[in-house]
Amino acid sequence: MDGPVVALSDVSAAYEGERVAALHEVTFCVCAGEQIAIVGPNGAGKTTLLEVINGLLPVVSGDVKVFDQVVSRRSHRLRAGIAYVPQDTVFPPDTPFLVRDVVLAARFGRSGALRWPSTADRAVARSALDALGIAELGGRPVGRLSGGQQRRVLLARALAQRAALLLLDEPTANLDSESKVEVARLVCEIRRDLDATALVVSHEGGQLLEQADRVVTLVAGWIVKSAAEEGH
Repeated sequence: MDGPVVALSDVSAAYEGERVAALHEVTFCVCAGEQIAIVGPNGAGKTTLLEVINGLLPVVSGDVKVFDQVVSRRSHRLRAGIAYVPQDTVFPPDTPFLVRDVVLAARFGRSGALRWPSTADRAVARSALDALGIAELGGRPVGRLSGGQQRRVLLARALAQRAALLLLDEPTANLDSESKVEVARLVCEIRRDLDATALVVSHEGGQLLEQADRVVTLVAGWIVKSAAEEGH
């Protein structure tokens, strides 16, 4: 597409029952193929920004467009092209789903939840498991995996979705140093493999920031700095 993949214009948003807005007059665009790092202190609105872009939180004012389409909670077809990995997704130990089924579920947005997965869908899921180095975990219950392994499963699901836009909320949170480096490398590889655009929330430095094309800083719901605007 010729225009930006993501475009926000004077967007303000607030959670239901909250008097104070979580985002204030946010305006910025993301071009195709960019990897944008969203940084800021706790409570800055980083997660809120991803939820607004994904249509999970309605805006109070302003416009949000993805792929040149207006985003809303009813944008189910639009979200089929968005792979969203929330920060707090943790599978409890008694979760009955196998790893391969969690990854395969990424194909439902394209084939429909009531349609039996095709041979091609299963091949895509297997390929994603291979790419993330967890093919041997396919038959294990996802709740029995470590935090780092579960994070890889979620990234494999994002890869299997074949989405053009990746929204990743703290993909290296609560991981050891070695796992942080590995997950950051995998994020970069997934984006390149899919030729995708990515917005990655991070509260810490390291490789995720280093490999970003642009760093956007949020404080108290306001954009206070964009590295691109300063020519960095």
